[in-house]
Amino acid sequence: MSAVRTLLQSLIDYAGLFPPAGLDMEASVRNYARYRSGDDRWALGKFIVPASRLTEFERAVSAHVDPADPWPLSVLGGSDLNHDLAMILEHRYHPTRGLAIESLETKAASTVEIDHATRIPRDLATYIEIPIAAPPDNLLAAIRLVGGRAKIRAGGVKTDAFPPSTDIARFLVACAAARVPFKATAGLHHPIRCVRPLTYEKDSATGTMHGFLNVFVAAALVRGGMTAADAAQVLEERDPKAFGFDAQGAAWRGRRATLDALATTRSTFALSFGSCSFEEPMGELKELGLL
Repeated sequence: MSAVRTLLQSLIDYAGLFPPAGLDMEASVRNYARYRSGDDRWALGKFIVPASRLTEFERAVSAHVDPADPWPLSVLGGSDLNHDLAMILEHRYHPTRGLAIESLETKAASTVEIDHATRIPRDLATYIEIPIAAPPDNLLAAIRLVGGRAKIRAGGVKTDAFPPSTDIARFLVACAAARVPFKATAGLHHPIRCVRPLTYEKDSATGTMHGFLNVFVAAALVRGGMTAADAAQVLEERDPKAFGFDAQGAAWRGRRATLDALATTRSTFALSFGSCSFEEPMGELKELGLL
């Protein structure tokens, strides 16, 4: 149990505004307020909100937030970085509103685009989503130079949005080698790799989805020296019994990460993942007997 809690502490950034949930602002804010006061609040991370909707968010949250206990926010940028930064500066420094904008998430497909991140204040953690299909080494080196963090997209609402396990494994190994922390987003609603509906619609297509335990256990093992080939096997694992968690650490088929290694992985390397649902991943962990 100690290992599970260490692995999951503040792990799930809530993205209820985004597909497949796609909730309106009021519903997303109410959900997050409820999660922050619930028994599982220890696993809850930031609230994710687009920069373009910060004003709408502030109106919706005013009745729920306590200035003495500010909500941590991660702002999702758009195509105009200058506009995003202006919006963040307008909303960031108002402690009486009970909000704390801690990070900005943006995209880049080249080292030139990553260099634009030098305009972002260094006290604002910056996650830069990069393409996963190509070898990420040059992009990760550029992210490290600007003091940023990487972001990987692990799925979506269509089957072709889910990258192969080999690509994710290569990304994990490259991040470890470059000493660049990362977060994941999209498609990680379930603890273990599985075939599930891709949306919440009644007639939703199904597809194979990556498991967040697969990803974060693999990250801990990669940080301990696991190869990309072996990490891909961890990511492909569909048997929950292949993973073990106890007071000493976590294991996958005999490969172990100590409790200290898990804690260091979470604090310095594999930082969080964004999910449009908080109840679904936590509920499935309980069904597996891990919580």
